[in-house]
Amino acid sequence: LSGLDPAQPYFQGTPPEVRLDKSDADFVDVIHTDSAPTIPYLGFGMSPAIGHLDFYPNGGKQMPGCGKNPVSQIVDLDGIWEGTRDFVACNHLRSYKYYSDSIIYPDGFLGYSCASYDVFETEGCFPCPKEGCPNMGHFADKFKGKIKNDFVKLYLNTGEAKDFPLWRYKVTVTLSGKKKVKGYVNVALYGSGGNTRQHQVIKGTLQPDNTYTSFIDAEVNIGAVTKVKFLWNNNWINPTFPKLGAATITVQSGEN
Repeated sequence: LSGLDPAQPYFQGTPPEVRLDKSDADFVDVIHTDSAPTIPYLGFGMSPAIGHLDFYPNGGKQMPGCGKNPVSQIVDLDGIWEGTRDFVACNHLRSYKYYSDSIIYPDGFLGYSCASYDVFETEGCFPCPKEGCPNMGHFADKFKGKIKNDFVKLYLNTGEAKDFPLWRYKVTVTLSGKKKVKGYVNVALYGSGGNTRQHQVIKGTLQPDNTYTSFIDAEVNIGAVTKVKFLWNNNWINPTFPKLGAATITVQSGEN
């Protein structure tokens, strides 16, 4: 039984008999996409973990792409009816869009078991444990026999628009050069399954010999890494023409 952002008003905080609960089926998985408080944020979904697996994409409250201005959202790719509906309840309706995308991407939407979304943004919940990570959506039940805890909260990020799944990688860069500069570093990943766009992994002071770690939520599952593209920029013209390179770059897939 899959709960797509189960309702908060009149249901949150009520006994299990009157709301969705893990006792309702052999296996209950839940996608929380609109769990901000009803007042003042008009959240339609509930925040507590209530299933065997509870997924909180993007933290479960505010979905990427839902903050668009009303005109661009109403004149949506899916047409005016869909766009108007999305404008009124965009976060709430993301749950079924993620679910439908999950049917097309059986390897997508990996949920990382974590205490909170803030911890998920650090290295504390990466990579997946040896039993793997469950997939949010249609294929969540593949994980049915591996659940150890009473309630499992899972976190992941999604894209702003269709196609929604992202694949998480940890990128560690050790810089090389003569002296520190200010600027940013971008990295693009190339692999057997496809290539990513450039993702910014460092911004600020770039110190040679220092090692920097960042996460990339890539728009493709790159498979086996074949190449990494490193680019840096110091944002302004520097007459000394500083040079900066990467001594090493390590890419770790969250899945394996």
